[in-house]
Amino acid sequence: QVQLVESGGGLVQDGDSLRLSCTDSGTTFSSFSLGWFRQAPGKEREIVAAISRTGGMKHFADSVKGRFAISRDNAKKTVYLQMNNLKSEDAAVYYCAASGYYLGRSLAEYDYWGQGTRVTVSS
Repeated sequence: QVQLVESGGGLVQDGDSLRLSCTDSGTTFSSFSLGWFRQAPGKEREIVAAISRTGGMKHFADSVKGRFAISRDNAKKTVYLQMNNLKSEDAAVYYCAASGYYLGRSLAEYDYWGQGTRVTVSS
C-alpha cells in the first residue's frame, strides 16, 4: 500500500526556488516509480517529472527541463522536486503519484496519488 503526502508548497516570487517533498507512509515505496504532476485552474493535470524505482532514469516535461530536478531517497521513502527559476506559469497544485511501471510517463500509468500542495508564483 502506498500513502503519499506532499509538502513544501507555498508562495514565491518569479525567479525563486522551491523544493517539494512527498513521503510515503506505506511499506513498498521502492517498488514504484514516482512522478510529480501539476494542475492549474481550468487546465488538465499534466506530468512534470518522473523517476524510476532506483532513480536511474528520469523524465521531464519540456516546459521544466533545465529548471526542475527530481530525486528520491528510498531509505526515507521520499521523493523530491527541486524547482528553480520559477515562473508564473508554474503556479498550480502539485501532486506526487506512484506507478507500477518502471518509469511512468503518463497520468494513466499512475495508481496512487497524494492530496496535492499548492505553489503560487507572484510576478
